[in-house]
Amino acid sequence: MSACEPNSLRKAGVVIASTRAAAGIYADETGPIILDWLNEHGFETFPTMVVPDGEPVGAALRALLTQDPAVVITSGGTGLSPDDKTPEMTLPLLDREIPGIMEAIRRAGAAKTPMAMLSRGHAGAAGTTFIINLPGSPKGVMDGLAVLDPVIGHLCEQMEGSHGH
Repeated sequence: MSACEPNSLRKAGVVIASTRAAAGIYADETGPIILDWLNEHGFETFPTMVVPDGEPVGAALRALLTQDPAVVITSGGTGLSPDDKTPEMTLPLLDREIPGIMEAIRRAGAAKTPMAMLSRGHAGAAGTTFIINLPGSPKGVMDGLAVLDPVIGHLCEQMEGSHGH
């Protein structure tokens, strides 16, 4: 039994931006890592959405937002190749950015690989939903989740507080 009361169970969604995984060319490796992390933190998760890079990511995010999740985590599409458009799909949905989270994630990643500096992901609030763009690599996802670990509970509480509960 989780520490969360049943009525306080927060919902969370995962969007994997990968044209090749969506086409079945290879298995999605980051989705299961994110789902495990969300479950460990007491979230009830929607089925992972694995979509091609670009506009389908925006469509998946908008569809998830209609379900009023507390958290949406994306993986992939944050780099510099022409079809890496996850940040561009995410930004218009955000009412408020939370730049410190991405700064911390890039700083943590850059301690291990300079390539982390090239990640263009966003973190912010879309209404009362926290959305964050993580990289497409399992290592990058684990680094990002480790940065979120100590703040995710407080972050959700603050965002729910602004909702008037």
